[in-house]
Amino acid sequence: MTAPQANIIEAQCVAKGMRMTEQRRVIARVLAGSDDHPDVEELYRRCAEIDPNISISTVYRTVKLFEDSGIIERHDFREGRARYEQIPDSHHDHLINLRTGEVIEFQSEEIERLQAEIARRLGYRLVDHRLELYAVPLDDEAAKS
Repeated sequence: MTAPQANIIEAQCVAKGMRMTEQRRVIARVLAGSDDHPDVEELYRRCAEIDPNISISTVYRTVKLFEDSGIIERHDFREGRARYEQIPDSHHDHLINLRTGEVIEFQSEEIERLQAEIARRLGYRLVDHRLELYAVPLDDEAAKS
């Protein structure tokens, strides 16, 4: 991860006039550097490795602040815990592996065109959407029964 990538969330916070404590900076950097979609507990674990004095309540409050400010996005992938990602530069959808919880991001122009066409056929103009696919691996023996 390059330094500018690590500072994207932090820069957005500053641009919105948010006071940036050192602990908020740690949380922003960890979120910006995450290739996955961590939940608050995982985020706390990663932040505590950097700053052992950070509390889980600080992480919860900061994540809520970042979410309310439109800096990060919350996802509920049917597992009973919210997961977060930085607001993406470009639209993408998610495929969730139900066996492992892995979240795979993907883009499909075909799906985008189809969604817009369905909205048009129903008399609407699509302005936003969120697509989440829940799947099991093709070679999963449990899925074959």
